[in-house]
Amino acid sequence: MSRRSVLAAGAGAAVGLALPGAAAQAGGHSATRARFTLNAETLDGGEQVTSLTIATGGLGRIDPASLSTGTFTVHAKATSPIPIAPGDQIFSEYDLDRAVTAVRLDHHGNIVLDLAYAEGQTGGGTLGYIASRGRNVQLDLTYTITQNAPFAVRGHRPVTITEFVQGRLSNPEVDAFRYAISASGMKYRLFQPSRRFAGRGRRPLVVWLHGGGEGASLPDNYYDNETTLRANRGALGFATPEAQRIFAGAYVVAPQSTSFWLEDGDRFAPQIREIVSEVARRHLVDRDRIYVVGASNGGYMSLKMTTVYPDLFAASVPICGVVESLQPGGPTMITDAELRAIRTPTWLVTSRDDTTVPPVPNTVHAHELIDGSLLSLYDNVVWNGHQFPGHWSWIYVARNDPRIDGTRIWQWMARQRN
Repeated sequence: MSRRSVLAAGAGAAVGLALPGAAAQAGGHSATRARFTLNAETLDGGEQVTSLTIATGGLGRIDPASLSTGTFTVHAKATSPIPIAPGDQIFSEYDLDRAVTAVRLDHHGNIVLDLAYAEGQTGGGTLGYIASRGRNVQLDLTYTITQNAPFAVRGHRPVTITEFVQGRLSNPEVDAFRYAISASGMKYRLFQPSRRFAGRGRRPLVVWLHGGGEGASLPDNYYDNETTLRANRGALGFATPEAQRIFAGAYVVAPQSTSFWLEDGDRFAPQIREIVSEVARRHLVDRDRIYVVGASNGGYMSLKMTTVYPDLFAASVPICGVVESLQPGGPTMITDAELRAIRTPTWLVTSRDDTTVPPVPNTVHAHELIDGSLLSLYDNVVWNGHQFPGHWSWIYVARNDPRIDGTRIWQWMARQRN
C-alpha cells in the first residue's frame, strides 16, 4: 500500500471503529477484521512511528489481562515514494520487525501497541533522505500485524483478528496545521491558535522557514507540504501549549520552497511575502507582531527577508544561517552592506561544532555586523542526553532553550513590536 493510498484512505479510518467480519470461526476462536492507525511523533531528530492503534472498540469489553507483548508481532517496511536513480542512495529505508514494548487499551477500548523507538534509532522513521537531491521524502510505510494468541472479550470469549487493514498516519501536532497553497503556487501549512490561549484582538504570526532537506520539486512531481513538519520540531515548537501561552495565541505558518531557498532568494522573498499577506488578510493577525525564524537554508532566508522587507518583521531568528557561499569561490549570499543595513531585532543561534555551515564566517560574522543583534553560540547540540550533529542547532530554538541575561528566546520574540 503506497503512502498516497494510505493517506487517501485515512479519512474514513476512525480509530474508534472496528470492522468485524462475518461470524467466522478459526480454530474455535471468533475471527474478525480490524483497521489500525500508525501513531507518530515528531522527535527532535525527526518523525517516528511510536505506536499502533487497532480499532477493537466495537468488539466488546476486552480483558486486559489477556493481552501481552507477545500477543502481536509487528513488521515494518519503509520504501522511497519516488524512483531512486542508479548509483543514487536513499537513507533510512528499512524492512524489519519492530519490538512491541507494551500492549494497552485506550479509553475507546482499542488495543494500542507501543513500539520501541528512540532518537537515532533505525526502523521507526517516516522520512528518507535522498543523497543526490539533498532532500527528505516521506517514505511509503507498510506495517504488518500478526496476532500470535487470542485475547478475551466479555465472558472470556477468545478473539483472533485474522485480517489487519492499515489506515492513516496520525500525528496530532502535524495534523493541527492546515494544508494551503498560495496564489503563486507555493505550498504552506498553517496553525491557528485556539481560544484557550488567544486573548481578544489580533494575534502574532510566526513564519517558519525550513532547511534545505525539506524543499521540494523532485521527480514524479514530489511536492509534499509535509516534510516541513515531520523532519524536525521547528514549526511545531511554536504551536505547543508552552509557546502559545508565551505568545498569547500565535498563528504559525510554514511555507515550503519549490527547491532550496539559497538557489533563488530574490524570487522566493516575494512569494513568502505573499503568503504572509494572505494569512494576515484572512485571519486576525497583528501586523506589528510578525516574526520570522529559519534554519540553515531558512536561516539564510530569514536574513534575506529582513533585507528585502526591512519593516515587515518585528523580530528575526536566523539559525545556523548561510551568509557566505557554501561553494568555494561562490558569491556571498548576504553581503556585508546588507547585514549592516538590517534594523529588524535579530537573535542568531548556532553551534561551534557545525561543520555544514561553519559558524564563524556565517552566524558570528552576521552578529558582528547587525547592529544590536544577539547571539547564542553553543558548543554542541545535545538534548535529553542525545548528541545530534552540530548543524542541528534549531533543536534549541524549538525547545526555547537560548537565553541571554535570564530572558529566553520565545519571550524575547513575543516582546518585540514594529
